[in-house]
Amino acid sequence: MAADRAIPPAAADPPGPGRGRGAAGRRSRLAGWWQRRGLRARLTITATAGVAAAIVCGVWLGVHALAGSLVTGLDGTAIQGAKGVAALANANRLPDPVPVAGGTVTVQVLGPGGKIVAASPGADRLVPLLSGRALATARTGRARSLNGEPYGLPGLLRVVAVPARGGQVVIAAVAFTQVAGSIRMLWHAALIGTPVLIAFLAGVNWLVIGGALRPITELRTGAQEISGTLGRRRLPVPQTTDEVHSLAVTLNDMLTRLEAAEEHQRAFVSDTAHELRSPLASIRAQLEVAIDHPDRVDWGQTARDVLADTLRLAKLAEDLLVLARLDERAGQLTADRPADLSGLARDAAARYAGARVPVTLAGAGPVTTCGDADGLARVLVNLIDNAVRYAKSRVTVTTSCDGGHALLAVADDGPGIPDADTERVFARFTRLDDARGREEGSESGAGLGLAIVRAIVAAHGGAVWLEDASPGVRAVVQLPTGSANALGS
Repeated sequence: MAADRAIPPAAADPPGPGRGRGAAGRRSRLAGWWQRRGLRARLTITATAGVAAAIVCGVWLGVHALAGSLVTGLDGTAIQGAKGVAALANANRLPDPVPVAGGTVTVQVLGPGGKIVAASPGADRLVPLLSGRALATARTGRARSLNGEPYGLPGLLRVVAVPARGGQVVIAAVAFTQVAGSIRMLWHAALIGTPVLIAFLAGVNWLVIGGALRPITELRTGAQEISGTLGRRRLPVPQTTDEVHSLAVTLNDMLTRLEAAEEHQRAFVSDTAHELRSPLASIRAQLEVAIDHPDRVDWGQTARDVLADTLRLAKLAEDLLVLARLDERAGQLTADRPADLSGLARDAAARYAGARVPVTLAGAGPVTTCGDADGLARVLVNLIDNAVRYAKSRVTVTTSCDGGHALLAVADDGPGIPDADTERVFARFTRLDDARGREEGSESGAGLGLAIVRAIVAAHGGAVWLEDASPGVRAVVQLPTGSANALGS
């Protein structure tokens, strides 16, 4: 028979994978709903939930404490009345009926056999309010709740029992109806007032959080307005000195840097296009003339001229590629190893054995630094190329140590450079008009050599500048002799 009354499978089977997936699906939907809420809504819900939990706990504790205080006071009245009657019984001066103050307490005095031997006016003289186990429990001093209607007393009662001499027991009861009504009113007020208070606080949170997030909305609107505009672009900065104000200032600083980078990029592209246009126009013109007048053109000379323009284009493309890679790596090089600056200078000077003017090397002992040997070699080549282009009779390359720095100097005896232009020449595509010009037909660069030198030297944590060599110009490179600055790996 037990088998016939087995629990149905639907109720007996443990939760299976399907139920687990259902719970996981509900959690996933809840998480998705939460993520779709806006920041203002999520902050309002979170803040209101925290405040609501605190209010509910506070109201619950407060009502319980107040209700307990009312009940304790009522029980104290009953105990005090019972003890007063017990004192009379102990002194054998117990009257019948038992007098009570103002009729607030109903008293019964039980004899040793459990029968009522005395009572207050209005109390039942036949049936005790407490008997048996209830009487034994009340004699411990703990009050009990009791319905008084079967005993001819209205409503609920709080009843206590106090022992007296000769096995007597004094039972005292006080009306609980009024206190119970007060407690019910407290709970009704809490149940109605708590949701209203929580709703009010939710509205306040919504308004306050909305006001706090309004500057962020203004930043977003400002970003939308300036996203497709040209010229100076700035986001509105709130008057408050809070985190949003700091964010707006930081974003405006970023826009300033982006504008500078954009302007630099536009100028770079414009200068590059200008530099490329000249050799390309020369090549095109020479080829068009050669094609239109093949019989009157010296093809050998045309080929040499086109080759010269092609080499100029190749050199320009190589310099642009170097600058692009330096910009891409934020001015960091690709190696951080000890480099023999004296050896690099010696090798670079040897490459100019057949140059227009002699290139001599001067230095006392080895000079080492730390960095990219290929980048330092390019620095030397660019400086020596520039010096050979403008020198009259000689170029001198010097390496030395000065305290914690390695020094490299390349000097020529050509035309000098005005002091006002010693910094300007390091800008990209900068060429001086007359100060460093030579006779017509001499080779001239695109104005990128010194820009590349400064970028590479800066990546090594060094500095480069020009100074008067009387006559000519001396380019001085200062590098750290120990570990260079942190270079990219």
